[in-house]
Amino acid sequence: MAFSYVFSLPFIFILSLLISLILYATGSIISPKIRKRNKRRSGKLEPYACGEPMPGRKLQVDIQRFFLYVTAFMIFDISAFILALSFAVGAFYPILFCTIIAWGLLTVIPVIGRNPK
Repeated sequence: MAFSYVFSLPFIFILSLLISLILYATGSIISPKIRKRNKRRSGKLEPYACGEPMPGRKLQVDIQRFFLYVTAFMIFDISAFILALSFAVGAFYPILFCTIIAWGLLTVIPVIGRNPK
């Protein structure tokens, strides 16, 4: 009974805050020493290919294709979540929902397929 405040929520919050601040301070004290040590070894972080400097290649990302995949993933993810929660309801509403999703995909995919570049 005397130590009941130890298990209280404010005490645990303050204790976790103090521990995180101590860890942060310890890390900030240690980190400048590590940075100074690594400046002397700057070649350690360079890419290596038989001693020759490697040319940097630019990565080309197709944003339209990325958004197509993201949109399809979100549609299927949300529909799977809603269908998983709809087992308590009759079969009409999940079938109606799947039909709406299918019609939406059938109308959006041809529009995305046209690439006006």
